Amino acid sequence: MKIIKDAKKGKMQEVDVRQKVFNILEDVRKNGDQALIEYNKKFDDYTGNMRITADDIKRAYDSLDEQVIKDIRFAAERIRRFAEIQKDSMREVKEVVSPGVILGHRIIPVQSCATYIPGGRYPLPSSALMSIIPAKVANVPRIVACSPPDSDVGSINPATLVAMDIAGADEIYCMGGAHAIGALAYGTETIKPVDMIVGPGNIWVTEAKRQVFGTVGIDFLAGPSEVLIIADETAEPDFIASDLLAQSEHDPNARGILISLSEDLAHRVISSLEKLLADLETEEVARKSWQDNGQVIVVDSVEDAVKLANKIAPEHLELCINNPEDVVDLLLNYGSLFIGNYAAEVFGDYVSGTNHILPTMKAARYTGGVWVGTFLKVVSFQMISKEGAKELIPAASSLAKTEGLYAHKLAADIRLWD
Repeated sequence: MKIIKDAKKGKMQEVDVRQKVFNILEDVRKNGDQALIEYNKKFDDYTGNMRITADDIKRAYDSLDEQVIKDIRFAAERIRRFAEIQKDSMREVKEVVSPGVILGHRIIPVQSCATYIPGGRYPLPSSALMSIIPAKVANVPRIVACSPPDSDVGSINPATLVAMDIAGADEIYCMGGAHAIGALAYGTETIKPVDMIVGPGNIWVTEAKRQVFGTVGIDFLAGPSEVLIIADETAEPDFIASDLLAQSEHDPNARGILISLSEDLAHRVISSLEKLLADLETEEVARKSWQDNGQVIVVDSVEDAVKLANKIAPEHLELCINNPEDVVDLLLNYGSLFIGNYAAEVFGDYVSGTNHILPTMKAARYTGGVWVGTFLKVVSFQMISKEGAKELIPAASSLAKTEGLYAHKLAADIRLWD
């Protein structure tokens, strides 16, 4: 293995916000709407209504170019279609496993959820589609969406608001940050609490989700965006360079990694990236991210590349190699996989139909991204007759005695006395 370009050794910029977030959450829990109003003013200079109205939504539609609305609808339909395919792959179970014993599971949607849509550096209508549509397909009865105000328009960004509406949100609130997470988790005079909160956010939002977990469910704790690209000499350097930049422009802490089977390709990608950077409107952010966190590594074999990718467990993983299907089954840890030179990560971000709310910071080792199943509970049941119980009682009674749980033993034995 040869490192052509390494990330800087300094730690990713961190801010200790735990106590500050705790204080905000406690304030919202105790003081409800009044705390929300104060934090909206303090952090976002927003004094308007929190609840978005039908008139607000109409104004958002009116302010957008018709093509933008068509593109949002195009993306929404593809995301919805794939979510429906995924839901159809799930089935309820009810089986007789022994005489008098029926076991099974039901699939039940959570009864309410909230989707947090970031609105900081860039508006993200795509994240509204990715979080709301799977919940809608899962038949969640109450879907709440929120996003912080856009300073340029004095409310939620119009494209984000239109996307929320097209996706099917039942309630929309103009609020962001830790105080929004607190309101969704604990409820206020205006906002009823939800059962689950999903969606990415900044360090304040992420820490707030960490602290309210247990009171509500969450998807996972999202960090800066990541892409890892495995490429060989058949890959197109400009394609790879642009995909690395597409991640780098997200955030100064975003991470782009190239694992190349060709040293010549590695150098060509670096050269292409520098040329593309020069004309990029987001050059400042993308350049800092690439300089601080970008990596280019040359390995001797596909097997070495796969081993390293599995260790890194990236959010996005691209395969730009000859016969990529041959190694798909060897790749075990990633949020979403992009197979082939034309399977650009940007398509997954917007319009292919898969979800872009994905695990980061090696969380792909133990979870996948947001999908329709995020909003569905698979819960078991058992139906046991008197005949079925007779077969189970002796072993259940013995195991209860072994564990020293004598009321458990009694609960089994008493059914023999009937």
